[in-house]
Amino acid sequence: QYYDAYARYFVKYIQGMQAEGISIDAVTLQNEPLNPDNNPSMMMTATEQATFIKNNVGPAFRTAGITTKIIAYDHNCDVTSYPISVLSDAAANPYVDGSAFHLYAGSIDALTAVHNAFPTKNVYFTEQYTRTPGNFPTDLLEHVRDLEIGAPRNWSRNVLEWNLASDQNYGPYTPGGCSVCLGAVTINSNTVTRNPAYYTVAHSSKFVRPGSVRVATNVPTNLPNVAYKTPAGKRVLVVLNTGSTSQTFNIQYKNKVVTPTLFANSVATYIW
Repeated sequence: QYYDAYARYFVKYIQGMQAEGISIDAVTLQNEPLNPDNNPSMMMTATEQATFIKNNVGPAFRTAGITTKIIAYDHNCDVTSYPISVLSDAAANPYVDGSAFHLYAGSIDALTAVHNAFPTKNVYFTEQYTRTPGNFPTDLLEHVRDLEIGAPRNWSRNVLEWNLASDQNYGPYTPGGCSVCLGAVTINSNTVTRNPAYYTVAHSSKFVRPGSVRVATNVPTNLPNVAYKTPAGKRVLVVLNTGSTSQTFNIQYKNKVVTPTLFANSVATYIW
């Protein structure tokens, strides 16, 4: 009985932000809908989400002239049946731009499975945290491998980590939320600390600007990578060496070849 009120909440939120000069590109309808704990999150089955989309929030957006994207799911890669179920609902499907994923369970190729089931719908990667104290080298390399490289190679149009910034107590967060999750930067009154997520994202975000498209590359052993063509015509290649020794490899583009060497357990971004 509260679906209409919840739909109106989304409408008023988007309109209120627009009044402040902030355009909301997309929303998911519930963070981690299969997680009953307060992260914040709340149980919402695939059937319930499809019903809410087709009967409430979708029509509410249409009536209000709101073009903000509606993105389904927003949870782990181990339950592809959830977004596929929502997208299989013929009445909900037209309102849904795509599906969003986290990687606290499952494998990143789940994004390809959902893409293959609905190739006209987008897939997004919307959350992954590193925790304090963590292990900086391990956290950086795993997130580059699985997210910055793995997600785009599996059709994701974006990669989001945790919060952009947190204070020295890793907040703000809701009661019951994560008290050990690191933002990209930690800020206190005297210092700014750059955390693994900062460098993970920076290897791509500094060079892969909006409007870039991913281009095909091969993947030699221990050298996962992803490449893009930018709107300015540049090529950007992010390469990770997951091996225990330095590796020398070729970057071939048209009729030119360069042969860089990448240290073990290192990541590099190449631009030309």
